[in-house]
Order: sequence, then C-alpha cells, then structure tokens
Amino acid sequence: MPQLIGEYDCKIDAKGRMRMPTQLLKQLGGDTAHQFVINRGFEKCLMIYPEANWDKITKEMEKLSVYDMKQRQFIRYFYRGASKVSTDSNERVLFPKRLMEYASLEKEVVLFAYNDRIEVWDKEAYDTMLDDEPEDFSALAQEVMAKKDSAEIVEVNVKTMPGGGAASDL
Repeated sequence: MPQLIGEYDCKIDAKGRMRMPTQLLKQLGGDTAHQFVINRGFEKCLMIYPEANWDKITKEMEKLSVYDMKQRQFIRYFYRGASKVSTDSNERVLFPKRLMEYASLEKEVVLFAYNDRIEVWDKEAYDTMLDDEPEDFSALAQEVMAKKDSAEIVEVNVKTMPGGGAASDL
C-alpha cells in the first residue's frame, strides 16, 4: 500500500458527496472505483481508510478482548459509524449523514492524507487546529520522536570493574 501524503481543499455538495482529488486517487492506484471505509476520527474529524488498510486495522482490533470493559468500550467507539463507501463514476464519495454531523462537515473541507489514512476536517476546524501549533514545535518533536534509549545514561560502578581500580586508573 502506498504511503499517502498531502492536504486537499474540497467541497461537499448538497447531497453529501465529495469528489476525491485526482492526485490522491493517483496515489491509491488503479483505474476502477476505489473502496473505502469512513469512520469517526479521534478528534472531531472523519477518517477515510482505503479498504486494504481497514482490513489491517480490523485484524488488530480482533486481538482485543470483548471480556475486558475498556477494550469493549474502545471497540464500540472505534467502530461506531463505520461505513463502507466507494467512488462513483465521477470519483465522488457519499458521506453518511451521521458522520457528517459528528465532524460538523458542511461545505468546505480539508483532506489531510498521511501514512495509510485520510482525515476529513471541516475547513474552519482544521485551520483553527493548525493555529494552535505549539510555541516550541522542536520541543514537541523531541518529546515525541526522540529515542528514549539513546538518552539513557549508563552508570558504571568502578568497584565492580575488572581490577577494581579507580576511575583514574582507567
């Protein structure tokens, strides 16, 4: 599966249909209708998963236990509203009304494609979210991306080193 990338400004028509951007569809490949699963995102956005990617996520979800209350709750919330859709002859997808209401999608939306998924945001909500960028993005990047193992300092007890010598003897 190709790694998806890009931001795309799109419009939703009065019937709840949105034309998928050509550049995004090219990344997905193929000349036939594209199959997707649309679901609620973790924030007030929607997630579009190409069908093959949804199948991988479903395999991960199958590992969760329905006998554990937190896992069961997560399963319910995660799958809530999930709907299979495909592009029509005009490369449009039809958003389910409940999902549109959840994400407050009206007319102008932004598609944010990354890795194996596409977020669908109300344009105003997306712009507001990006305006809240942390003051120190570098510090956030370090916190999120830095390897904790590489920052770990290894202390050496010189008394247990061979010869038991002091540090000055090394």
